[in-house]
Amino acid sequence: MGDRLKNKVAIVTGAGSVGPGWGNGKATAVLFAREGAKVLAVDNNPDAADETRKIIEQEGGECRTQQTDVSKAEQVETMVNRCLEIYGKVDILHNNVGIIHVGGPVDISEEQWDQLFAINVKGMFLTCKYVLPIMESQSKGVIVNISSFAAIRYTGYPAVSYHASKGAVNQLTQSIAIQYAPMGIRANTILPGFMNTPMIVEPLKDTYGTGGVQEMIRKRDAMVPMGKMGTGWDVAYAALFLASEESRYITGIELLVDGGLTCKVT
Repeated sequence: MGDRLKNKVAIVTGAGSVGPGWGNGKATAVLFAREGAKVLAVDNNPDAADETRKIIEQEGGECRTQQTDVSKAEQVETMVNRCLEIYGKVDILHNNVGIIHVGGPVDISEEQWDQLFAINVKGMFLTCKYVLPIMESQSKGVIVNISSFAAIRYTGYPAVSYHASKGAVNQLTQSIAIQYAPMGIRANTILPGFMNTPMIVEPLKDTYGTGGVQEMIRKRDAMVPMGKMGTGWDVAYAALFLASEESRYITGIELLVDGGLTCKVT
C-alpha cells in the first residue's frame, strides 16, 4: 500500500470488467485504493463493481459501489450525490466507460451511432457536469478521461463511431482543462493503444480474419514495437500519475500509452 493518493476521494466509472481479467477501470480502482484513495466504484453492472470492491476491501482499502448508467443524467447526479454523502468531497473523477461498434458509416445503424455517443461522450459530459461544481467549490480537483489512440490513428479495422467518439473525448477534456485551470482543476486524457483487456474479446474477435481471439491477439502483439499489447495496469499507472500531485503542473494533455504504436508509419 502506498500514499500517492492518501486522503483523496475518487469516483471511478467503468470500475468493473466486462469479463474475466483486468480492464482499465477495474485495475485503476484497485490501484487508486492501494495508493490511499477512498473509491466509489461505479458500473452499470453491479456485480462487476462489487467484485472490484471485494478485491479492494480484501487488500485493506476502502470502497463503495454505485450502479449507474452514465448516459442518464439523473443517475449520474445520484452517483455524485452519493459520493458526497459517503465521503464529503470528490478529489478525482476517472472516466472509463466506453463501448465499440465495428463498422463504417454505411455498416452501422443510426441507433448504434446514437448509443455509442451517448455512452462514450455524453457519459463523460454528464459526470463532468455534476462533479465540476463540487471541485470548483473545493478549488481543486482532477479529471482523467480514457480516450484511445483511435482518436488520432486508424486502428486497422472500420469503427467510425468509436473513432469519432474518442476524438470528441479529447476535445471535451481539453476544453474543460482550459476553462477550469484558473480554479485549480486539472483535466487530462489517456490514449491507450492496443490493450489486452476483457473489452476486446467479444466485439473484436472477428476483426482480423479467421482464427478468433487468439489470432487477433497474435496480430495485435506483432504490430506493437514493444512486441505485445499493454494491459489494464499500464493504463492504471498512467492514471495514477495524472491523478496524483506528481502531475500538478500538467493539464490538457493527451497521454499515449501504446508501446510506441503511433510512432510507426505502417
